[in-house]
Amino acid sequence: MPSPSPLQRAFLNRFQGGFPLSPRPYQEVALDLGTDESTLILAIRDMLGAGLLTRFGPLWDAERLGGRFTLAAMAVPAADFDRVARMLEASPEVAHNYRRDHALNMWFVLATPTAAGLDAAIRRIQSVSGLLVYDFPKLKEYHLGFWLHLGEDGSVGVRRVERERPAEPPTLDALDRALVAATQAGLPLEPEPFDVVARQIACDPETVRTRLHRLLELGAVRRIGAVPNHYRLGLRGNGMSVWNIEDAEVDGIGERIGALDFVSHCYRRPRRLPLWPYNLFAMVHGRDRAEVVSAAARIEAMVAAHSRGHRVLFSEAILKKTGLRFVA
Repeated sequence: MPSPSPLQRAFLNRFQGGFPLSPRPYQEVALDLGTDESTLILAIRDMLGAGLLTRFGPLWDAERLGGRFTLAAMAVPAADFDRVARMLEASPEVAHNYRRDHALNMWFVLATPTAAGLDAAIRRIQSVSGLLVYDFPKLKEYHLGFWLHLGEDGSVGVRRVERERPAEPPTLDALDRALVAATQAGLPLEPEPFDVVARQIACDPETVRTRLHRLLELGAVRRIGAVPNHYRLGLRGNGMSVWNIEDAEVDGIGERIGALDFVSHCYRRPRRLPLWPYNLFAMVHGRDRAEVVSAAARIEAMVAAHSRGHRVLFSEAILKKTGLRFVA
């Protein structure tokens, strides 16, 4: 597995967000990193090709765009696992898909522009797979986001990213939606990427940059930059910790867990009894499973008085990881 070069490491540490909205942004970033534009573009292309990045460009917020998304899971028999995984790989509504060590062994994220589209996607997956889809929509968000830091010695660290979203979602017009469609897979790796996008959506580059800036301020874009593949970069302990918390206490406990530096996502989600009694989900990352187990023990000590049980579901395989896409 390739390691990032000094330039790639510096780029990743600095530009997981904050990529400039200027006419020649790669040139601007290259000057900041002490290199030239073409070398930087090649370095980013190589990181994408090697799987060190899952994508590069705007990270869109499905909810702020008026879309719907959910976490879902299925109990897939071993003999049928590869067929179902291939089906979800080919489904544009499916962003991430992981194999996890539980009776519910396939966990994936669905994103669609509308609630009706989400329901239709779930029904189609159930019909084609012949399996029940357990739907776990987000009921409340306590925390989302972290920033990976790569040390010169090969160490991997995590720091929290706090974000503020305006109360009201933005109003999108047809050009905004065209901009989402043109950039949801990433920014072009060309010296003038916003010119390329402008030609694709039949407007001018200044409008593209202005629109992206506005949507970033309104929270429709979470950030613009590199999206690291944390597993490839050294955080191989990926544990979805799930907790059965008293309903009266779940919000307070969720806020406390979401404030921990090793937690990247923390949500309240519905129980699905009798198979699934858990209502609080917290994604925990570490260099290996031992680090994740230790982190989960810290959470357990915090919540023991109000917890009726928990599990840590580890990733056994990454089956798909493309980022959220909106399909018509």
